Amino acid sequence: MNPGVKAALTRFRIAAYVVGVGLLVLVLVAMPLKYVGDTPEVSSIVSPIHGFLYMVYLGVTLDLAMRLRWPALKIIGVMLAGTIPFLSFVIERRVHRRAVAELAARDGVHASA
Repeated sequence: MNPGVKAALTRFRIAAYVVGVGLLVLVLVAMPLKYVGDTPEVSSIVSPIHGFLYMVYLGVTLDLAMRLRWPALKIIGVMLAGTIPFLSFVIERRVHRRAVAELAARDGVHASA
């Protein structure tokens, strides 16, 4: 596998997990505390952090997409996965599996990941 693509795929996997966990903290902890617990301070801290991490995720996803020459709709779909709780974990696994298989097919090697 091309080292640049491998590094981009690793960055994507890390970003997908970090954004997924951040979104879960925002949705399952910060927002309930804001609206039910009357504690908006947690949301005011977690929300901008998640927003920044999501922007990083978008950049990392775009980098991987350009290296793998994804079509525009696939790029948009993967980028939107960071906005729906739990979906970034599912999409990360799917993208990883398909990318490894695609790169192995290009190189003429059997994928084992």
